[in-house]
Amino acid sequence: MKRREFIPVAAAGSAGVPVLAAAQVPVASQVTDRDPFPGPLPRSGHSGPSTPATGLIVANLRGGSEPRLAVRLEHGLLDVTVAASALGFAVPQSTDELISAGEGQLRQCMAKALALAGGKWIVAEDAAAFAPCVSNPQKIICVGLNYRRHAREVGMPEPKVPILFNKFNNALTHHRASVPTAGLPGNHFDYEGELVVVMGRRCADVSEERALDYVFGYCTGNDFSERSYQMITSQWVAGKTSDGFAPLGPYLVSADLVGNPNELKLETRVNGELRQSSNTADFIFNCQQVISYCSRLFALEPGDIIFTGTPEGVILGMPKERQVWLKPGDKVVTTIEKLGALEITVA
Repeated sequence: MKRREFIPVAAAGSAGVPVLAAAQVPVASQVTDRDPFPGPLPRSGHSGPSTPATGLIVANLRGGSEPRLAVRLEHGLLDVTVAASALGFAVPQSTDELISAGEGQLRQCMAKALALAGGKWIVAEDAAAFAPCVSNPQKIICVGLNYRRHAREVGMPEPKVPILFNKFNNALTHHRASVPTAGLPGNHFDYEGELVVVMGRRCADVSEERALDYVFGYCTGNDFSERSYQMITSQWVAGKTSDGFAPLGPYLVSADLVGNPNELKLETRVNGELRQSSNTADFIFNCQQVISYCSRLFALEPGDIIFTGTPEGVILGMPKERQVWLKPGDKVVTTIEKLGALEITVA
């Protein structure tokens, strides 16, 4: 899909970005001695902005034919696309354009919009119609069996290399979405709360030590699954990529505000009941290792997303007599530290 051009206009003054408080911690390497795919590392090429966006919590909003870029502030979301059109700034029109082409006049637009119009273009979070926080990735990569305690609960050995599978773009959906299940073959619907990595620059054959340099940011995801068709063959895709099976959001948080992605608390609740409570410190393969491994198999492009696996607590891992699969009306909320809560309803 051809990306739209920025709205051309003259520049204005700049200012810092007021975002909701998010702890800023230095990136702490958790690279281990494990090299799942040893070999020489050729120099990595890259595309995308040379200077990554920082200090931003962004979202896509629905309304119209294309998603609209919004920035989360202390008092709501600034609808950047609408504000820029009114004020005449050249800004990215969505998170996808922000990732691929950079900020443009985003900071200037934000400063002027807040100075001149106050809350005119502010949308209350509760009233916001969110779109997926990344709407058009080239690749949706998923990692299976990537938490130690999850491997134990399903009775499987820890893998020696990351287990990769994929979803397609039809599976993408948004915060507060209804995930359709009626009419699908199978009825063993399950949640998988996951940290999602969003790439910011092209990389190929990147080392673990440099892998996080290519990340734009992170978001909350749910690798929604139908287990009977997932397990019917050795290839999982049949149970993984039905419409709406890849909820993302509500926010995409720039990497600098997250710090170490391998030390984030994750919880999933179903109808208010705590089902998953873990930490990405339980990864078998941390984010650096997953990115490096993938980049040796294929180039990662700006906007590509990686579901990094789910921790223990899924329905599949429960004893058979306790397995009560998700049904229409169930509300599933996954919360990840520093990233926010992603809510879906089974339909």
